Amino acid sequence: LVAEIFNIIQRINSEGTTILLVEQNAHRALDIATRAYVLETGTIVLQDTGKALLDNPKVREAYLGG
Repeated sequence: LVAEIFNIIQRINSEGTTILLVEQNAHRALDIATRAYVLETGTIVLQDTGKALLDNPKVREAYLGG
């Protein structure tokens, strides 16, 4: 079911609709994100492409289990 929902989100986005996705599965969300933001106590502490944040050592350690 989760994979199906993510496929639908990607399809809607590919049709030109901007999507704000708030998702607890950071790896999956960053994997499909064009832009991504990391918030701590309501403040943006990092922003970049989803791919760049997936590759960021600080993000990997704090949110993706190392």
